[in-house]
Amino acid sequence: MDEHAHRQLASIAEVVTVAGADGIPVWLRGGWAMDFHLGAVTRPHVDVDWYCWREDADRLGTLLLARGWRLDPRMPVELQLDVFAGDVEVSFAYLGRDDAGRPTVGAGSWAGTPLPAGMLDAPPGRIGSLTAPTISVQAQIEFKQMYPVWMPERPRRPKDADDLIRLRAGPGRAG
Repeated sequence: MDEHAHRQLASIAEVVTVAGADGIPVWLRGGWAMDFHLGAVTRPHVDVDWYCWREDADRLGTLLLARGWRLDPRMPVELQLDVFAGDVEVSFAYLGRDDAGRPTVGAGSWAGTPLPAGMLDAPPGRIGSLTAPTISVQAQIEFKQMYPVWMPERPRRPKDADDLIRLRAGPGRAG
């Protein structure tokens, strides 16, 4: 594991601590969610992706900025909270709720779109002694399978195909 991955893990630990201390639920998504499910860092990651409820985003942003994190000016905060901790990029995609309280996409052109059932019900993942809440493996697989269908302009990347193999194999069986 390289130094950048160590800094990304430190940012994950900080988000878990800061959000947890203020009662703000967050869930890892993307490649780091997969790694926390598998229990090991499987590949380099460009950034750290999270979900948070839209109504918690301003408070979470304030807490992180007070700790020296900085906003990423490339992403409008109305769409997603993107921040930096040193050279580590961290993004919080917003969750909304439908009338029954189920999670939906919380912002942007897909706002209100239902998200996979049970997505937020997964047990925490772990790498070493660090635990973090993650989205469910089933949701991770659905997203990695469906992104090229939902967004044809975004073809499946080789790393996503590799991630699908790892997720389907499960902990301890994927390299």
